[in-house]
Amino acid sequence: MCGRYTLFVDQDDLEDRFDARFAEPFAPRYNMAPGQRLPVITNEEPETIRSLEWGLIPSWADDDKDGLINARAETVDEKPSFREAYEQRRALVLADGFYEWTETEDGGKQPYRVAFEDDRPFAMAGLWERWEPETTQTGLESFGGGAGNTEADEEAGPLETFTVVTTEPNDLVGELHHRMAAILEPTVERDWLTGAASTAALEPHSADEMVAYPVSTAVNSPATDEASLIEPV
Repeated sequence: MCGRYTLFVDQDDLEDRFDARFAEPFAPRYNMAPGQRLPVITNEEPETIRSLEWGLIPSWADDDKDGLINARAETVDEKPSFREAYEQRRALVLADGFYEWTETEDGGKQPYRVAFEDDRPFAMAGLWERWEPETTQTGLESFGGGAGNTEADEEAGPLETFTVVTTEPNDLVGELHHRMAAILEPTVERDWLTGAASTAALEPHSADEMVAYPVSTAVNSPATDEASLIEPV
């Protein structure tokens, strides 16, 4: 799975690399976690880097709980939770590294950071959704009562969320976990957004030029987000 990742490349470099501009100022992140609003590029606005919440909520879901942080490449075009998004709402999830955990001899877990040797940014294949709370009619409309949705729901507006597609691991990540994020080749990124690229683009990325190294267990807490997290231990 992919449950934490990093993105600390300079904003100008990111905009040049992905030929898109941030909709709001970007600050380096060293421990991106589910439930947070994080930078993605969607097929709807391919020239803008927007912040969506990590944890996809299908548009037909009854509520906005239990967001799906990952989607398996092997079934992403079939599963009801992802099928429509795969066809209509694709995304590039921007990163420059991700974390995986391995079990230690004493029963604990050691986090590792996986990245390219030069820490260059890359795009993980993603899907996104727009979820809106249902509005329930109370039957009071004829008496001027209006719809039964709350004022808070109306003010909140739609919730936009995303998920990261995962695939089989390459040789490097396979030493740490049985899944890894589907990293797209730069030449395929725009095809993924437009739908021109199929699941064939979701094969494991080559381990060439990639590294994995142990980092501090401080990364275990999503509340910790500082540069020291990416230092080898």
